[in-house]
Amino acid sequence: MKLVIKRSRGAALGILALLSSLLFLALSFGGQAMADQRDPTLAALFERLASATSGREATLIEERIWATWGDAEDEAVDRVMAVGVHAMANGDGAVALEAFNTAVARKPDFAEAWNKRATLNYLLHRDEESVSDIERTLELEPRHFGALSGLALIRERQNRPFEALEALERASQIHPQLPNLQEWVDRLTAHFGEPI
Repeated sequence: MKLVIKRSRGAALGILALLSSLLFLALSFGGQAMADQRDPTLAALFERLASATSGREATLIEERIWATWGDAEDEAVDRVMAVGVHAMANGDGAVALEAFNTAVARKPDFAEAWNKRATLNYLLHRDEESVSDIERTLELEPRHFGALSGLALIRERQNRPFEALEALERASQIHPQLPNLQEWVDRLTAHFGEPI
């Protein structure tokens, strides 16, 4: 069975920009440097991210966080993750899913394997599978603003704006400079008739 990533039309530009930014950073820095979600340098990076005063400063810090999250400290897992990321970027859902399933099975405490599979499941419109993987990602790395943003995307797609806003609130506490955050919040609060 070949899974093909669905490309939805008419999605809000802000959501696509945010997802593209997060996916670019995750794909670009997913296999470099340091050492997964347990790396002790992350605490200082998250402090700096929370106090960043510009989008550029936040982006530089975010890149280092993604790089750290993306290193499984296991060459075999890093290789299979690279296969999955490449396949996902090229729209080959079946190969990507097989790779991420392998990574999760081989190293179940590696948050980024769960997050990448959550992203793939989102792209495949398999929302409940994605939410399950997001929940596991957040158990392993509660500061994962990418997973929280993904949860917000899913809840928005499911027309559950309050839950989307809750996820965005959590993400913004970790990453206040999250791209397109205010536009996204404004669009979601429009469901309630007045801005929050």
